[in-house]
Amino acid sequence: MEQTKNERVYNFSAGPGSLPLSVLEESARQMTNFNGSGMSVMEMSHRGSYFMEIARDAEATLRRVMGVPDNYKVLFLQGGASTQFSAVPLNLMKSKADYVVSGEFSGKAFKEAARYGDAACIATSAETNFDRIPAFTKKDLRPGTDYLHICYNNTIYGTRYPGVPDTGDVTLVADMSSCIMSEPVDVSKFGVIYAGAQKNIGPAGLTVVIVREDLLGSARPETPTMLDWKVQADAGSMYNTPPCWSIYVAGLVFHWVEDMGGVTEMKKRNEKKAALLYETLENAPLFKLHAQKDSRSLMNVTFRTGDPDMDKLFVSEAAKIGLVTLAGHRKVGGMRASIYNAMPYEGVAKLCDFIQDFSKKYAK
Repeated sequence: MEQTKNERVYNFSAGPGSLPLSVLEESARQMTNFNGSGMSVMEMSHRGSYFMEIARDAEATLRRVMGVPDNYKVLFLQGGASTQFSAVPLNLMKSKADYVVSGEFSGKAFKEAARYGDAACIATSAETNFDRIPAFTKKDLRPGTDYLHICYNNTIYGTRYPGVPDTGDVTLVADMSSCIMSEPVDVSKFGVIYAGAQKNIGPAGLTVVIVREDLLGSARPETPTMLDWKVQADAGSMYNTPPCWSIYVAGLVFHWVEDMGGVTEMKKRNEKKAALLYETLENAPLFKLHAQKDSRSLMNVTFRTGDPDMDKLFVSEAAKIGLVTLAGHRKVGGMRASIYNAMPYEGVAKLCDFIQDFSKKYAK
């Protein structure tokens, strides 16, 4: 049965990704008149009492959900995670920095850092098309390095770190754009966590940066004012007009995660969804998984048939029944199902049923 135009689809997009339906409905309800203010969040002053309370509540809720320690600043910024590829070395690199390149975005972050100083790639899985997290230990870090940068979940290739790597006394910096709030992490083990919002937090336009306070105030002289974390922290993320609507919706998502049981419950839900999808693909003879088993992501599942025309047919047929945005990234090809926090189990179950039917129909 094909999807009708009036039904909501199951959106497996890698970003912008799905948002919780209750969040969409609440933001729609408040769209033209937020809490009796007579205006939309998109219209109100970011210095006014209504929005100041929205921002305070969003930060407080995120701190509770992620267990952010008091000695960390939470910044609501703009420019996407890609802007932080520059901000990280500009704020942290005094002499040298080490990078693990496990995919497209960690590679871009590494190249950007190399523009500002001595950046080194200490481990990579490029030789196997990033189908795993490369092995490394703290002994691989260069003496005197200022920080180690990793991408905790690799959206394009469908891999993730199985745990927080031990970097000893070296500051650990993580891009968590596609996995933030999907499972518990000990924030205190990181110097900096940053994430673009459009995968697991809210609308595009917002970037969250969580930074330990002792790392502020040492930006390089050439650092643009807008990229200086201390400037942003001192201004309460309002050095200029912030992405007000995105912060508002993000706050609703933070409350949704908290109301659902927090990141511990998110991990249980995500493991259940991922286990069903991986098991289905492993038992469907037509399909092959890209990521190695010990590196598989809970958020992005990458797979293919091996025949580009068959892959296109799969994506096309899936869309007809409301399973959309399943085409894989051009670097990998095939298909990619992004099953972020907001993707319900029912959506994954429907995809699994389709995978089984498609495999039976076309497997030789």
